[in-house]
Amino acid sequence: YPARSGNLVRPLIDGEAIARRLGEAVETARHSVWLTVAFCSDDFLFPDGRGLLFDVLDRAAARGIDVRLLVWRPNPEFGAGHRVFGGTPEQRAWLAKRRARFKIRWDRAAGRYCQHQKSWMIDAGHPAETAFVGGMNLTSVALQRHDVYVEITGPSAADVCHNFVERWNEASERHAVDGNWACDGTDALPYPDRPSAPRGGSTVQVQRMLDPSRYAVDRAEQSIVEQYEQAIDAARRTIFIVNQAVPVPRVAKPLLRAAERGVDIVLVVPAIPEDYAYKARLDPRGAALFDGIEALASHHGFTLAGVADQRAGRRRARYVHAKVMLVDDFWATIGSCNLHFHSMGGNAEMNASIWAGVVVRALRRGLLARHLALDTAGLDDRAALR
Repeated sequence: YPARSGNLVRPLIDGEAIARRLGEAVETARHSVWLTVAFCSDDFLFPDGRGLLFDVLDRAAARGIDVRLLVWRPNPEFGAGHRVFGGTPEQRAWLAKRRARFKIRWDRAAGRYCQHQKSWMIDAGHPAETAFVGGMNLTSVALQRHDVYVEITGPSAADVCHNFVERWNEASERHAVDGNWACDGTDALPYPDRPSAPRGGSTVQVQRMLDPSRYAVDRAEQSIVEQYEQAIDAARRTIFIVNQAVPVPRVAKPLLRAAERGVDIVLVVPAIPEDYAYKARLDPRGAALFDGIEALASHHGFTLAGVADQRAGRRRARYVHAKVMLVDDFWATIGSCNLHFHSMGGNAEMNASIWAGVVVRALRRGLLARHLALDTAGLDDRAALR
């Protein structure tokens, strides 16, 4: 998708703020609510008394809103757990029991990979269409994690809409007996024929990772990692990364070049990562994953950090699930793409990159307020990160 000017952009930080805004958007939708879903469970609860995810969506459908969920169905080799809504017989029976009114279509990735996009599209194709792109899953656990979303109104919202339509119309399970709910394989959506009208002053580009083993070669895309490389190589002052994973070599190498030319780099990751990170650290075959971070550690302008919360008078590590990078207080990317081999190698992902100093500075200020309990509004990017 192209970089489009004229967007109104609003970053949202952490689960409660994200879920509150999504709940408001669903309640005020006038035409449609479309979701791409990776991990999901029936315990996701919107704040302010709105209730559970499926209750909120059913209420929207009951008032005539076109509600659709495009949900990842894992392959057996993925070994998915209980936070996947893959359309099992038990889950379909549960939908039938509650007389779910919204439409669902399931979609697979290739092999052990995931359809990992997490987007919401409100009132697609109408003047007020609004898109949400980010990394938070639809589970109760996700609400407690450090995460980021971005709300987009304006021309780039049409690209989030196009992505949904493309995936809905071509979903792998659309002709399977159990591949749809409240619709069938003939249910197709029209593609958007024009971008939304300008609404603000930000340039935005919607970017994706699309695996060539799942999609046609002419449709395969790696624009997220390509943008990471270009943005890091363009950095002159600061790079601020908040991500669930340490960077793969393809990203770590340009980070090292940036450190060598004097760019300050802060990388915030989970202080206590998931088990796969420990296993990779102990496996000699995974050494390349960590070599880049160890090389960065020799530069005094590089900081690797985790974050903690105060809970019941005790300091506890908070899990970082966000997928964000800020460069020079002017450019940022927000989305679903982690910096690990799954996201870079085969997952379907979506990010939104933003060129707008006022938005990026506000995002930096909001993130550091969460991390440090300090207001950095009066500092430039280099002073703030130091």
